[in-house]
Amino acid sequence: MADEGKQDSQDAAATGTNMFENRLRKNAKRLRKWARAQGLTAFRVYDRDIPEYSYAVDLYGDHAHVVEYPRRKAHAKGASTDSERAEVLAAVTAVLGVPAEKTSVKTHTPQPWGRSQYGRVGQGSERLVVEEQGLKFWVNLGDYLDTGLFMDHRNTRARVRTEAKGKQFLNLFAYTGAFTVYAAAGGARGSVSVDLSNTYLDWAEDNLVLNGLADPRHVLIRADAKAWLEDQARHGEDRYDLIVCDPPSFSTSKKMSGNFDVQRDHVRMLEHLQALLSPGGVLYFSTNYLGFELKDSATRGLEQVEELTPRSIPEDFHRKEIHRCWRMVAPSR
Repeated sequence: MADEGKQDSQDAAATGTNMFENRLRKNAKRLRKWARAQGLTAFRVYDRDIPEYSYAVDLYGDHAHVVEYPRRKAHAKGASTDSERAEVLAAVTAVLGVPAEKTSVKTHTPQPWGRSQYGRVGQGSERLVVEEQGLKFWVNLGDYLDTGLFMDHRNTRARVRTEAKGKQFLNLFAYTGAFTVYAAAGGARGSVSVDLSNTYLDWAEDNLVLNGLADPRHVLIRADAKAWLEDQARHGEDRYDLIVCDPPSFSTSKKMSGNFDVQRDHVRMLEHLQALLSPGGVLYFSTNYLGFELKDSATRGLEQVEELTPRSIPEDFHRKEIHRCWRMVAPSR
C-alpha cells in the first residue's frame, strides 16, 4: 500500500509537470510568432497561467528570466517548493531551449505596505540588449528583481511615441528612461526625465545613446520626483504637452523628504501635474497598486479622463491585474 501511495504521488507530480510543459510549449509557439511580428525580442511566455505553477517566465533574447510568486497555501499535489522549481526550470530548458547558465531565477516576496521597494539582489550581472518595436534597451537580468524594462507598459510606450512629435515631454519617476526613448524616437522636441537614482539615470542615458537619440534637448534630472513636481508647480515656468507619471506604490529613501504613498498622495500629485500641462496637454498616469482608487477630486479640471486598462496590458500578459493606466487631457484653453 505504501508503494502504491508513493507511485500515486509520483504520477501526480508527473501529470503536473506535463501540464506546465504543455502550457509553456503552447504559449511559446503562439507568442514567438506574435513577438516576431511585433518586433520584440523580450516578451512573456508564461504568466501564472496555471494556479499550481505560480511563476512568470520571460524571454530576453536567448536568456530566460523566471520569477516565482510563493503561494501561502501548501501545494495540493504535495510537491515541495524546491522540486517544483526544479521541474519548472527543467521545462524552461527543454521547451524554450535556454540553458541553466542563461536563466535567472528570482523569488517575488510580497513586501508589507509601507516598506521600501526592492533593492539590489545580485552584483555585477552582465547586461544585454533587447529589441522592442524598432527600439533597443539595455536590461540586467540578475542584479535587481526588475530587469530595467517594464514590459507591461509596452502598449502605452507605443502610444507615447505616436503622440510625441513636436511635443515637450516630461517623464516622472523615469526609471531607466524607456518612455523617454519612445518619446524621443517619436520626434519630441525636448524632454525632461526625473528620477532619484543615479544608477537609473545613467541607464536611461545609455538607452538614449544605444538608439542614437542622446541630445542636450533630452535632460535627465536627479531629484525626488514628488518634491521636484511640487516645486515646479509652484515656481516653475515650463509647461509640457505630454507627461508620463508612473510612480511606485510606496517609496522611501534617505534622499527623500518623507515618503511617497500613491493612494495617499495622488490627489495632490495630479493637481501639480495639471499645473504643468500645456493647454490640451496629455497625461498618462499609471500605478501597479491594484487596490488603488482614483479620487474624483484628483481629476477635477481635466477635460477628458479615460482608463485604458486592460487595453494597456499587452497580449503576452495572461494576468490583467498587473497595473492600471489612465489617459487624461487638459482643457484646450
